[in-house]
Amino acid sequence: MTRTVRVGRLAGKVALITGAARGQGEAAVRAFVGEGARVMIADIDDAGGEQLSAELGDAVVYQHLDVSDEDDWAAAVKQVGETFGRLDVLVNNAGILFFAELAHTALADYERVIRVNQIGTFLGMRSVVEPLSAAGGGSIVNVSSVEGLAAMPYLVAYTASKFAIRGMTKVAALELGARGIRVNSVHPGMIDTKMVSDAVGGHDVDLSPAGKKVALGRVGRPEEIAQLVVFLASDDSSYCTGAEFVADGGATATHALKF
Repeated sequence: MTRTVRVGRLAGKVALITGAARGQGEAAVRAFVGEGARVMIADIDDAGGEQLSAELGDAVVYQHLDVSDEDDWAAAVKQVGETFGRLDVLVNNAGILFFAELAHTALADYERVIRVNQIGTFLGMRSVVEPLSAAGGGSIVNVSSVEGLAAMPYLVAYTASKFAIRGMTKVAALELGARGIRVNSVHPGMIDTKMVSDAVGGHDVDLSPAGKKVALGRVGRPEEIAQLVVFLASDDSSYCTGAEFVADGGATATHALKF
């Protein structure tokens, strides 16, 4: 009897994933490795990144990366090339959340969110144009949010940054298509990670009431977003670029007049 050996959807590909030490980024790393990719785990959480790297072994390498820093990006891209010999996929996942009314949002807090979420994505895309081109093309996946499609109170900085990611994605797709580089944005809804907890000072937050408001009646899991990112990184999405991929349990299927 002939045994069929499954070949991973990302076999032979090399990816750089930011904000990868935990949460949604960690789930993406695990999914990518499970599909045969080699991955640079990039984060500012050195302890978490090193621990994940030690667990996953030779398929990954950890690199300290502050996504708002140009020099850090140059070092990360150089290192991924020296370690794995090429780069095929960038996942701009790193992001921070900040709650405040518009009237009480300090400029410093607004700028902090923009630097990580928006400028970090810009620097990431710009940094990988040449290595992806050298590899014959590739995929950039920018993690936006449902707040990149519609607004939510108390999130003026976060919403601004996520709308910007949506727009930058389209510009990059138009410019880089001739190089064989596809660029898409992912728009998760409420996902069960520590992002909300971090934004409110580390306190535990019960997300289930928010989950009950959407069509599927629950919050999402990081692994569910990771599988969407795997699809966009793989050749299965070879004709997808400049597009928005929503995974929100139905949150954006309705409007404010819903009873």
